[in-house]
Amino acid sequence: MTPRTILYTGKGGVGKTSVAAATARRCAEAGLRTVVLSTDPAHSLSDSLEAELGPEPTPIAGNLFGQEVQAQEEMERHWDGVQGWLGDLLAERGIDRISAEELTVPPGMDELFSLLWIKRHHEEGEFDCVIVDCAPTGETLRLLSFPDVVTWWLERILPSQRRLAPFARTLFDIPLPGEAVFDDVEKLARNLVAMNGILRDRSRTSIRLVTSPDRMVVKESMRTFTYLNLYGYLTDAVVVNRLLPADGYFAAWRRSQEEQLELVRSAFAPVPVLTADYLEREVMGDEMLDRLAHAIFDGQDPAAVLHDRLSQELVTDNGTATLRVDVPFAERGDLSLKKIGLEVIVRVGAQKRTIMLPPALGAYATAGARFDDGSLEITFEKARDGS
Repeated sequence: MTPRTILYTGKGGVGKTSVAAATARRCAEAGLRTVVLSTDPAHSLSDSLEAELGPEPTPIAGNLFGQEVQAQEEMERHWDGVQGWLGDLLAERGIDRISAEELTVPPGMDELFSLLWIKRHHEEGEFDCVIVDCAPTGETLRLLSFPDVVTWWLERILPSQRRLAPFARTLFDIPLPGEAVFDDVEKLARNLVAMNGILRDRSRTSIRLVTSPDRMVVKESMRTFTYLNLYGYLTDAVVVNRLLPADGYFAAWRRSQEEQLELVRSAFAPVPVLTADYLEREVMGDEMLDRLAHAIFDGQDPAAVLHDRLSQELVTDNGTATLRVDVPFAERGDLSLKKIGLEVIVRVGAQKRTIMLPPALGAYATAGARFDDGSLEITFEKARDGS
């Protein structure tokens, strides 16, 4: 059976590791054989679960397993042939061996290899539920977009590289890569493409954004949400963590947090927004993780797909872009919109929703809009001749 897969990401320091661990405990208690794994190079999952974890799934209690993926081991598993060839090439050019080995791994590749464990768990079928504590949002977005690049490269570049390889030594005095190198690269590329299919299976896989009720963090989460929709990844919930008490010393701060919470609810609608208060103790160990899970899910099934549709979709094509936004129950006359920089503000009556566009659309201007069957489609065109 294909496991339910949930990836948690968010800005560093918002508590995504705690939320991932709490979700895993909740799923395991419901009778699901669950593994929670960390692909963040700065592992803190062991501390959260108060258990010693290794690079393979480690039993914790009952149906619960934990895993801290070691990027170095994964690189040796998937990149050994390429690393050896590139290392020899650089060493031949006078670079010392240690530096050469460092230069043979592109930035972010180690974390990408870690994500391949998702594919492995799907193939092995040992678990009902796979919970992933991802790297902070910037790293995660780069990794999730990489398979698209790999697909293009695999279809267009790799065949020509094989054909051109015999000329490399003659023209550039470059040692020829052996078939093993090409095989390693092709195998890795195909693994990433397969993993991409798993991550885009909206019936079994979703991403949950963890944020705190602070304006800068919320804005980053909004940008992340747009990017995830752009790449076709389903966000089925947003977790707003660490809400302060509504009275006493923190009352003024809580009022400010409520403003940000309202922004989250409007910006991410109709995606469910789950909340958790700032607990009086650090969230570590069974008791505190269970309290956090109880606050977040409040009777809901944590393994369920809490929302099953991309609530906004952005498609670009040859100088134009179309943004589709769900605005259920709205009437045509209630709608208005405005683009300010990278923000698109959609008003429905007295309510407004702010959508963050990718930086690449900064030079695009609103060209038109169409409302049909509960969806608003906004068209943007790239400014021409500096206009």
